[in-house]
Amino acid sequence: MTIKEALIMGRQYLRVQQNPSANLDAQVLLSHVTGIDRTGLIIRDDQALTAAQLQHYQELLERRAQGEPVAYLIGRKEFMGMDFIVTPDVLIPRPETEVLVETALQFFHNNTDYPTLVIDVGTGSGAIAISLAALVEGLQVYAIDISEAALGVAMQNAQRMGVKERVHFQLGNLLEPVLTKLEEKVSIITANLPYVPSGDIPSLMKDVRDFEPYLALDGGPDGLDLYRLLLPQAYSLLRLGGLLILEIGPGQGQGAQKILPPEQWQSKVVKDLAGRERLVVAVRC
Repeated sequence: MTIKEALIMGRQYLRVQQNPSANLDAQVLLSHVTGIDRTGLIIRDDQALTAAQLQHYQELLERRAQGEPVAYLIGRKEFMGMDFIVTPDVLIPRPETEVLVETALQFFHNNTDYPTLVIDVGTGSGAIAISLAALVEGLQVYAIDISEAALGVAMQNAQRMGVKERVHFQLGNLLEPVLTKLEEKVSIITANLPYVPSGDIPSLMKDVRDFEPYLALDGGPDGLDLYRLLLPQAYSLLRLGGLLILEIGPGQGQGAQKILPPEQWQSKVVKDLAGRERLVVAVRC
């Protein structure tokens, strides 16, 4: 079977399985199997697949048809122009989270006198922490997660991106691992914690609900339980004028702002490129 024939077969198979991104998924999976980029697949569409390649491709198509995310099937996901290792132990980095990184970058651009010290809590794959370390010269980042397996993935990514000396991984709950050593010294705390309301989880897309780690999804009745616990810790660690950046889901902006004591924080809601509420950005007073 040629590359062209395999792409047609894969696309048709996934469409029958009601896959809304059948064409793209078929291309990405075949690119992974052959080691040829998507443009190369078009140029070399008359090249024949080996028997092993065809078998591997068919296996991946079957797993994708069952809802397994493409990122887990190929073991990586692009974020901020970088290629991150991902496994089922971590949440897949989303393009909409890039606005969080961009907000932090803008802070350092506008506040060059602030110490280049950041904490990323709930780091998962390390996408946020590592992106910031790669894009801000001299930045020191503490990356914290409660999952040892997730930290293992993040450490691999830090090694691959060449920032392992400036990203300090800590195993623990929320900000507890650094509470006694970074008091009022931190410029930014980023947090992409579980924020899906418990009652909404059964209605999530199958890709997310059945395959991504539950620990990274469930945020309690209104999705804000972990943020309530985080706030007093964050207040003690941030320096005056420091920034707390919380990722939220659409419709959570007002509720998230309400849990921020106004005598301690000045906050605003930031929308992503699709116009949906995505962040609450709070300045420590």
